[in-house]
Amino acid sequence: MGIAKKKLELALIGAGQRGRIYADYAYDQNRAEITYLVEPDADRKREAQEKYGLDDAHVFNDPADFYKLGKVCDAIILATMDRQHYEHAMGALELGYDILLEKPISPDLDECLGIRDLALKNKCRIMVCHVLRYTGFWATLKKIIDSGELGKIIDIQHNENIGNFHIAHSFVRGNWRNSDITSSLIMQKSCHDMDLLTWLCGSRAKSVSSFGELTFFNKEHAPKGSDDRCYTCGIADCRFDARKAYLPIAGNWPATVLTVDQTEEGLLKAIKEGPYGRCVFKCDNNVCDHQVAIFEFESGVHATFNLSGFTNRMCRTIKVMCENGEIRGDDEKNEIEITRFTSNWCEEPEIKTITPHLKEGFHGGGDTGLMEQFLDMIEGRDAENLSAIEKSIESHVMAIAAEKSRVEHRVVEMSELR
Repeated sequence: MGIAKKKLELALIGAGQRGRIYADYAYDQNRAEITYLVEPDADRKREAQEKYGLDDAHVFNDPADFYKLGKVCDAIILATMDRQHYEHAMGALELGYDILLEKPISPDLDECLGIRDLALKNKCRIMVCHVLRYTGFWATLKKIIDSGELGKIIDIQHNENIGNFHIAHSFVRGNWRNSDITSSLIMQKSCHDMDLLTWLCGSRAKSVSSFGELTFFNKEHAPKGSDDRCYTCGIADCRFDARKAYLPIAGNWPATVLTVDQTEEGLLKAIKEGPYGRCVFKCDNNVCDHQVAIFEFESGVHATFNLSGFTNRMCRTIKVMCENGEIRGDDEKNEIEITRFTSNWCEEPEIKTITPHLKEGFHGGGDTGLMEQFLDMIEGRDAENLSAIEKSIESHVMAIAAEKSRVEHRVVEMSELR
């Protein structure tokens, strides 16, 4: 009788929503034990501790205290806040840990490079959570482009439709509202999209021009007589009323971000006292609510990117214009349409519609695909690290350059940063 294979042991650093998605998948699929937990928030810590069956000796408030144990498990899931990544990742790399690292790597390019360089020096593997590379939709689009059936790419139009309720939740009231304490909008939300563009093009970006503003979510647009908090506000028809936003979706994202207690009483308490009950027009947010960028790639491809909170749907749409045809895609509908060019306007074009394989899970199954590949990699299987840090840094260069262009109102050459 064979010896049972030892299950992977992982540490979860940061038990917020993103960290829990990754850790829960590994645990629920019986592919790993979560043997250590680091989380300062008492409610999140208690819930995760109960889920994973951990005693107090395996639970910490601060990564520095956990690192004092030395290397005690196989790998780390690091999902703390953006500006904590450098300190927390460097501590893990010093001990020789492989890391699943939530994006962005860091809002600071020098810190990104520092993490990359130490990982390479210590022969540690970092998989950045650019989950869209692991979806059936985007992987299929990449295969179509790389097949050359439509010739080379000439131009790309790419849109990230954030969704009006989503931008209000995450980037006005939420954790990523203020670039002074987290990241710019294009870095936090759209390093995914920068990564997709450079991946699909198979080329680094050469230059960028970008424009964007915080136009709507400010005091100028607050309804007359509105209060600072929804709970005490008398404006009845405001679509941003936190009670309208969260109570009907109790138990689901983004209501689950407010509090562990998803009862009506628990949510109302969070709305009354917490950050998600603030008026969206009277917060301390400073990130853009919309931004556009034009990229020139070293390959000669040009791409336009539109990031907006003024959409009803929360999805990504793309049009790739090639030498012999065009590709249109909608990742929410999970549809890709390929059209071959005709000789004249009255000739019916050859159109092919593809529905990619769709895995279960958030981000079109990308979270599931990411975790499967990370666990395979740690187990020693032949799994390609599609989002290795040395690949993922390019998206951060692009996001930093785009924000620099927006703020300085000029074209930025990537060579300035490289």
